[in-house]
Amino acid sequence: MTATWPRLGGLLTTDPKVVTAGVDVLAEALERQAVPVERVDWRPPPAGTEAALAAVLGRRGQVEANVRAVGRMLSARPHLVDVRPASQALDLDPGTFLHAGPPLEWERASGPMRGALIGAMLLERLAETPEQAEKALSRGAARLEPCHHRGAVGPMAGVVSPSMWMLTVKDHQHGGVSYCSLNEGLGKVLRYGAFGPEVIDRLRWMGDVLGPALREAVRRHGPVDLLTIMAQALQMGDELHNRNRAATSLLLRELAADVAAGGRGPEVLRFMAGNDHFFLNPGMAAAKAATDAARDVPGSSLVVAMARNGTDFGIQVSGTGDRWFTGPAGTPDGLYLGSYGPDDANPDIGDSAITETAGMGGFALAAAPAIVRFVGGEVPEALAATQRMYEITLAEHPALQIPLLSFRGTPAGIDVTRVVRTGILPVIDTGIAGRLAGTGQVGAGLVTPPAGIFTDALTALAEQPADP
Repeated sequence: MTATWPRLGGLLTTDPKVVTAGVDVLAEALERQAVPVERVDWRPPPAGTEAALAAVLGRRGQVEANVRAVGRMLSARPHLVDVRPASQALDLDPGTFLHAGPPLEWERASGPMRGALIGAMLLERLAETPEQAEKALSRGAARLEPCHHRGAVGPMAGVVSPSMWMLTVKDHQHGGVSYCSLNEGLGKVLRYGAFGPEVIDRLRWMGDVLGPALREAVRRHGPVDLLTIMAQALQMGDELHNRNRAATSLLLRELAADVAAGGRGPEVLRFMAGNDHFFLNPGMAAAKAATDAARDVPGSSLVVAMARNGTDFGIQVSGTGDRWFTGPAGTPDGLYLGSYGPDDANPDIGDSAITETAGMGGFALAAAPAIVRFVGGEVPEALAATQRMYEITLAEHPALQIPLLSFRGTPAGIDVTRVVRTGILPVIDTGIAGRLAGTGQVGAGLVTPPAGIFTDALTALAEQPADP
């Protein structure tokens, strides 16, 4: 007599494969018996979000909308095509200043944001002293507008005034154009809220020498393929937010001959070579071009911007247009320079989280072991951070690959529904600005957005009328 067994998918003839979701006791018991277990970091969605999740996830065409949006983001091909003054590139009028993050008024501005705005007043000769600048700003002498509202991004305070020069990046796949200012270097710089004479002198040199020299070099060279540089830099240990040493070197190599052909070539090359973060700004503009390509896809829950102004943390979502969802900016957890400590730190600030939005920065920490201790961690933690981000993203970047993960693409395309369902928040590695105006940088670390802004975005998506 031959025994017959029900079909059990090979359970009785092959080794079991077990996935546990938030049940550590079960996982640990199996691991003690040498059973391979894949743990999934899962928890129930926050109370009160069930109806919104059901409405968004159950909507016809929602999956297709996300496929379209993330596909546009990943297929963007950003190229550096020009360098121009903000007055021309952004049609920025005298007395109008751009800033990082969602909309903000002077009364609510943090110390580093106020310091950067004071510096911009001095740079544009709208005030002769910091005290005069502060009084004028408190009277409403300047019009403030987010960088994102003009297709631009700015690191840290992100303040842009008409005489500053802007990198112009064009997406050769979808046609969009984005902008970012030139990087000043580290230490006491305007983007960290410093406004001393050395800061203003450097900015004026950048306007008189660096900007025009780069414009000549880029126009002489022709479009610079930024995605190729970024892909190579990830293979060389950058994560393209807090570490840009390889990318800066690659950009310098690309443009060196054309910069040297100009009249101030040696001076400009020395500045670029001495500033390991020089590529941060074109990289941010490239990320902005990519995420902008994914905007305005009806029904999509893809995050297309994450930005902080030192007071608020805000996100924008493809399917909800230009609307900001905001909450209090948190203070990064990290390492501090010299005698500075947590009491000296300002809440998170800057548009540079556009890099994480596009699948770089904190999402690519596994590619940059050298930076891990700089932001206060260990290599296994960096690997774990990147792997967690796969759980809240829609895709893997086909060009940006991580050697330590067998050249797996970086997690890209933050999905509001996945953030809410899992409770996993995007991780951002960032610089830390001093909370007092004029201080400058005090450290670097990791930060996450407030969870409520994702539930607010989910609710807004759920309230949209369903397709007929």
